[in-house]
Amino acid sequence: MITVDSLSIKYKDFCAVDNISFSVNKCEIFGIIGSNGAGKTSTVECIEGLRKPTSGRINVMGFEPWKDRKKLQEIMGVQLQDTSYQERAKVYELCELYSSFYNNPMPYNELLGAMGLEEKRKAYISKLSGGQKQKLAIVLSLISNPKLVFLDELTTGLDPKARRQMWDMILKLRENGLTIVIVSHFMDEVETLCDRIAIMSKGHIENIGTIGSIISEYDLKQKISFKAANLDVEGFKKLGLEVTVQKENDVITLLGKADDYVNRVLTYLTENNIAYKDLNVKKPDLEDVFLDMVGYIPEDEVTHDKK
Repeated sequence: MITVDSLSIKYKDFCAVDNISFSVNKCEIFGIIGSNGAGKTSTVECIEGLRKPTSGRINVMGFEPWKDRKKLQEIMGVQLQDTSYQERAKVYELCELYSSFYNNPMPYNELLGAMGLEEKRKAYISKLSGGQKQKLAIVLSLISNPKLVFLDELTTGLDPKARRQMWDMILKLRENGLTIVIVSHFMDEVETLCDRIAIMSKGHIENIGTIGSIISEYDLKQKISFKAANLDVEGFKKLGLEVTVQKENDVITLLGKADDYVNRVLTYLTENNIAYKDLNVKKPDLEDVFLDMVGYIPEDEVTHDKK
């Protein structure tokens, strides 16, 4: 579906993307994550045909995006992170305008219904909330009846319920044969939706694969936390575990890698008659991988990685 081969993107003397290669399979949800300035947006803009690569090759369904933008527009949908619409237009007017651009558009009333916007059909854009505008952006990206769609910060501005509804819709679109590329800084969103991901940092792809395989590769520690008053933590240290103590509320946090790590901790608590409560066991997740890799969780990226 998509092949990126030795892609580099430079802005004067700055290299935003440095010789990256990856592919996206048909009917796959592929995620691209990374910190600000990692090169995510520049990479996606080149694949969409919005930016000319400095070097390298990109093939999208047999087309070269920069040369074949008009042909790709018929089979590719794009939802940008920052989108402005004519505030005095009504929702249905904007949908009809977008429908007129394509030979085989999807019925926009069905899309509005799927996004919970049917009652806003005749509303002015200026009267929509931020979350409703985000939903409208998704509708407009799908009107072309695309085979491939790019979604940039899919659920920004949505409440938790609306996010879950959006995730369900995206999964159904994949089941119906759509290939989806997601750019997101929400780790839970990526873990829920994506079949594979690419993690970018400073213009390079640091890792690519399924989320499970990436988490396993980093071999990070599990975390156990619980509350116990006046506890001597030296015994846990003898078990070969890292221990941190928050004395303000008697929270004990233990980190360990061994397969029987959790059982060892629970056995120690039981055998030593240690009273505890609020026990929580957390296995390593994508957020832990990202923290280990770059040291912090990414926030919203600017429209362009480097002006």
